[in-house]
Amino acid sequence: MFLEVKKYLLFVVGIFVVLALAYLFSTDRKLIKKRPILQMLVIQLVLAWVLMKTTVGLTVVGAINGFFVRLMGYANQGVSFVFGDLAGKGHFIFYLKVLMPIIFISVLIGILRHFKILPIIIKYVGLTLSKVNGLGKLESFNAVSSLLVGQSENFIAIKQLIPHMTPQRLYTLSATAISTVSMSIVGSYMQMIEPRYVVTAILLNMFSTFIIVSVINPYELKEGEDLVVTEEHKRQSFFEMLGEYIMDGFKVAVVVSAMLIGFVALIAAINSVFDMVIGITFQQLLGYAFSPIAYMLNIPWNEAAQAGSIMATKIVTNEFVAMIDLMHAKGLSHHTIGVVSIFLVSFANFSSIGMISGAVKGLCSEKGDIVARYGFKLVYGGFLVSLLSVVVAGVMIV
Repeated sequence: MFLEVKKYLLFVVGIFVVLALAYLFSTDRKLIKKRPILQMLVIQLVLAWVLMKTTVGLTVVGAINGFFVRLMGYANQGVSFVFGDLAGKGHFIFYLKVLMPIIFISVLIGILRHFKILPIIIKYVGLTLSKVNGLGKLESFNAVSSLLVGQSENFIAIKQLIPHMTPQRLYTLSATAISTVSMSIVGSYMQMIEPRYVVTAILLNMFSTFIIVSVINPYELKEGEDLVVTEEHKRQSFFEMLGEYIMDGFKVAVVVSAMLIGFVALIAAINSVFDMVIGITFQQLLGYAFSPIAYMLNIPWNEAAQAGSIMATKIVTNEFVAMIDLMHAKGLSHHTIGVVSIFLVSFANFSSIGMISGAVKGLCSEKGDIVARYGFKLVYGGFLVSLLSVVVAGVMIV
């Protein structure tokens, strides 16, 4: 009985703390719309309950997992053809099994885009979301676009509008990009953490993003300002498109692998220096700093430092590094693994700032500089998005 009361008490405290931290940095508190925020919190609770507590939800998650398992199987046939039995001998397992399949998923996204299926999905799902989130159609469109095509590529769809955007609106669009994940790497996540946590995090993060930006960055749209412009495709043959998306997927895989090499090596070096100077590693220090946050998520105090270290690692490096740490973690309870897993599923880290600002800068140099100046605030908002999703989902994890 005590544990149940504690769980729901921490849930209420968690919601209050996250919203208070967002409110603290709000640009205009008078413009915050309370009703949409409450609506979206209710939607999140319903989604978390359905996905994690009902037979229907578990069936849906199982079907999604089965779909991605089959896609990974197809992808691995291509990988095996090129690399032979290297993976079987134990070499390059992560690169071959987790990163290389991104190429195949990228191709599927290209096909859906080529035949105009993806733009229709993005447009109408975005329009539906705008009815409940209190934001503009463009913001909702951008959130769905980020989820399906990626945090950088989605800005191409609205390139005509970027030069005319206000800084406030540009922050919201960048925040939706940093707080979601691209479908091209969802299959890779599912090979590292439990699929139901991946699916739950993806859906909850979308609504958490709308809630956090509604508090941190509220604004009113002028008449005629809320336009959604679908991207203009250059004319390509089917096989030209295939070639382009194959190379795009390969670039993503190579970029992720390069970042992993750099970040893992850097963390190892920093850990060594901290251990020599103060007797504990840098990640252990981060774990202690994040322990109160972990405890607020109903993680047992004896696991809080280890869980907090993994969560902090995700913020300062990227989600793949943190997921590897979680896979190697020992002694964590089922609840802790679920909570940390959901927290890790987003692009909210400092390395994403360069990707987003670079994408915008490529379309409009002036606006790219504005996004870069928002760097810390974007990561802060992304951290709160992940935290809010975990608070909501955590109450459903036994």
